This record gives sequence, C-alpha cells and structure tokens, in this order.
Amino acid sequence: MATSNQTTLPPVVTMSGIVKRFPGVLANDHVDFDLMRGEIHALLGENGAGKSTLMNVLAGLYRPDAGVIQVNGKTVNLSSPRDAIKAGIGMVHQHFMLVPSQTVTENVLLGLDEPRFLMRLSEYDDKIAELGKQYGLDVDPRAKVWQLSVGEQQRVELLKMLYRGAQVLIMDEPTAVLAPQEIDDLFETLRSMTAQGKSIIFISHKLNEVAAIADRITVLRRGKVTANGLPAKGVTTQELARQMVGREVVFRVEKKPAKPGEVVLDVRDVYAENDKGLPALRGLSLNVRAGEIVGVAGVAGNGQRELSQVICGLRNATQGEVALTGELVSNRPTLYGIQRGMAYVPEDRTHVGSSPNLSVTDNVIMKKYRKPPISHGGLLDMNEAGRFAKELKEAYDIIVPSVDTPVRLLSGGNLQRVILAREISGEPAFMVAVQPTRGLDVGAIEGVHRLLLVQREAGSGVLLISEELEELFSLSDRLYVIYEGRIMGEIQLGMEEPSDEIVEKIGLMMTGTPLDKIEKEAAA
Repeated sequence: MATSNQTTLPPVVTMSGIVKRFPGVLANDHVDFDLMRGEIHALLGENGAGKSTLMNVLAGLYRPDAGVIQVNGKTVNLSSPRDAIKAGIGMVHQHFMLVPSQTVTENVLLGLDEPRFLMRLSEYDDKIAELGKQYGLDVDPRAKVWQLSVGEQQRVELLKMLYRGAQVLIMDEPTAVLAPQEIDDLFETLRSMTAQGKSIIFISHKLNEVAAIADRITVLRRGKVTANGLPAKGVTTQELARQMVGREVVFRVEKKPAKPGEVVLDVRDVYAENDKGLPALRGLSLNVRAGEIVGVAGVAGNGQRELSQVICGLRNATQGEVALTGELVSNRPTLYGIQRGMAYVPEDRTHVGSSPNLSVTDNVIMKKYRKPPISHGGLLDMNEAGRFAKELKEAYDIIVPSVDTPVRLLSGGNLQRVILAREISGEPAFMVAVQPTRGLDVGAIEGVHRLLLVQREAGSGVLLISEELEELFSLSDRLYVIYEGRIMGEIQLGMEEPSDEIVEKIGLMMTGTPLDKIEKEAAA
C-alpha cells in the first residue's frame, strides 16, 4: 500500500491538461492525473470513458493533441512505446502481446538490442527466473507460452516490463481474464512490487477490486475527471459508481419469485473433448425449466466453454445427449437449435458473438434475414432491416451514432447490448449466456442483468455460465457447480443473499468436493 513519505516526494508521473481527439469523439478532455512513488493508483470509468486512451498516451501509443507529461519532474515527449520504456513506463495490455510458440525467455528478450548474435538462452533463463523470484512472478522461463495458463501469461508480460527497467507499470483491465485465485496472486505481486518502489496504474471498472488494491482513485466520465486522486480508504463502492455513471447504480437487481414451468433444456450424461482432444465434460447432466435462471459456477477452465458449445451445436458430444423442448439438438448444426428457439450469448462477443466489420444493422438481422419482412423471395429489404435495427437501438439503449456504424467501433457494453438485442428479439424459448458481463462497467452490468431477468419473466429458460459469484447469486434461481467437467452438486437459491454456509459449500464444490460428501461430513 502507499508509503508514508509519498506526500513529501514529487510525483513520478504528472499528466496535465491532456486532450486527445478522434473523429467525432473527444476521448480525453483536459485530463489531469498524477502518480506517486510506491503507490497503486486506480483509474476508474465506464467503457468508453477515456481510461485506456489516457494510458495509451502515457505509454507512447498515442500522441496527445494538447497537454504536458512530466516524469520525475522533467517534461517528456513520448512519441512511441520505446520512448515510454526509456522513461521507465511500461504497459501490460488486457490482450497479451506474446508469441505462443516461443518460450518465456524468448518473449521477454524479443525486440531488445541485447543479446545481438549469441543468445546464450540458459544464461538468460537464470536471469529471468531470478527476476521472477524477486517479484513473486513464478513462471518457468523455458516453458512455451501456449503451455501457460492465462495468469502465468500475464506474469510473462510483467516480466517483460520489469526486465526493461520499468518503474511505472500500467495495468489495463488486468483481472478481466483471470480466475479468482489468479486475481489474489496478482494482487500479492502488485503489493510486492510497490513495496520495492515501483508505481502502478490500475485501470479497471471493478469497484470491489479497486477498493481492495488501490491507494488512490481517479474517476473518468465521458473523457473528463469527476474525482481526482481520492484516497481509497473510506470511499464506498456506491459513491464510486455514482462518479462513474453520473447516477445511482443498483448493484443487486430486484427479481420476482420464480415460477418454473416445463423443462426446456435437458443435458443428459454428456461427454465431450476440448480443442486438444482431452476430456472436458465427463458425464455431465443438468436441466433448465421455462421461467427460471439456472447458474453454472466454477473456476475458469473446468468445462464451461465446452458445455455451452455442445448445447449450441458448436462442438460435438462424444457421448450423451442434449434436448431442447423435447427434441434432440446435440451433434446437429447450430441452425437446427436456432430454429427451435435457442439463443446464444457467447463469451467472446467480438469474434464469436458479432461480425466486427459489419454494421449494427447487419449484426442484429443475422437471425432474421431469411424471413419476412426483412427478406422477400431471397432478397434483403435493407429499408426494413434499417427500421428493425433502429427499433432495437432505441429499445435496448444502444449508444451509437448510426445503425450503419461497424460494431468494432462500439464499446464493450454497447456491443453486448447489440448481441442481446439480436438474441432476445427472436423471443427464444431458451438462452445460454456465457460471461455476459465480463469486461463491462457497473452501468452496463446493471442493464444486462435487467435484460436477463426480462427473459425470465417472459417465460424463457436461461442458463447463466459465469465466474462472477455475485452475479450468479443475484440472478440465479438454482445453481450447479462444475469441476473438471463434472457437476459437483446443485443448490437452490432464494430471493435473499445466500448464507455463509451456502457460500462455503459452493467454494468447496468449486475446488472439487462433491456436495453429498460435504453434507455427509457436516452431519457426522
């Protein structure tokens, strides 16, 4: 945490009056920001608030249109990432910049002037292992990047910056791709680094994490600073949310008691393999009824992705079957399930859930372009398609200049609204939603939660696969826990927050203890 002499030392970084414009957008509007030595300074804001733009300016990726940057009291001109590194500033991006086929050491050395001719990899392996030990970044220098977990890959990115001598580390949404245990490990590493004099800028929109890790907090809203350098101690998440979105935010959306109907999804004894041909699902069974939200909890990588793909027809089951409203849909084309009332909100909204270079209109008609009124005799009626897209834009509060805008230009929250609008407008009997709020800010999360509850109220069955326990507790009527492709148990959830006893049971199941064993031991 912050060192006691921070107030007497000058800031390591000072950004004054930073302005950055893009066509039609003022991303940073005269922003001031400073960073002290040995602190973690969180930069909060909704998607599109200007957080990443401001830090890309500091990292030398963007040139500011106006404003001054000082490092250790000296004005600097950061026209490239190389300039930033020379000034002691390194950025760890949300999407890692690593070469999967190379080793950890090779990735760390990539782009450096030394070594030039002779690699002497074993010597550098030892140096990088020592650096990792110093900062608590445990990773095998000889391992290929593709063999590493997501958390380990993030450590490689940190090692790259530390090896280059970075004193200031910019972490862009560092927890967005991590499991809960990996987040705890990352926070320990960051505290170790600040204890050794490093300074960290922590870009996030997760209020609880910011409260847990930050010394000070700056909040951006629509390119402007709404709170500058607030001490993190004593600030409530409600106040931070208000500063971020400009209104009160409901953290737990109210839901009516469930009225479950007939079973709409029945997954029976399903086995499936992952992309490497290894077992991912091992005799998994679950069901979802009309008018309820059923959650699936588990640490990342325990078969959740494969489960959603088998249900939606994107992956074959090697054994078992999936039925939708009584009809078998497993091992059939995706269109077969769609025609029988299935909707799918995938984990990867950019590459799977949407076509980035196509417009909002093109994306929202993807399930309707074969039918009237959008299609007549095999020909698209683009006027009708545009009218339909404009209706969804208004109904789902999609903030976009025009329905002709390519969806790659949308923020994460707006892109997710486009996907939900497309899926919900088809009035599905069943929806599987995978990590529907990952990477979204508090305002966008509230909106997504409301849309899922509207589906439940309309009588649809929803399978919600998420790594956010708070989200699962808030929305789910029942909860399955998955571990290594097996269901560890099923918990019935009420209208209130689950008790400590239930939370503890779920935690034990997430680490591999079946519910019946937990209950037997409790009864003994």
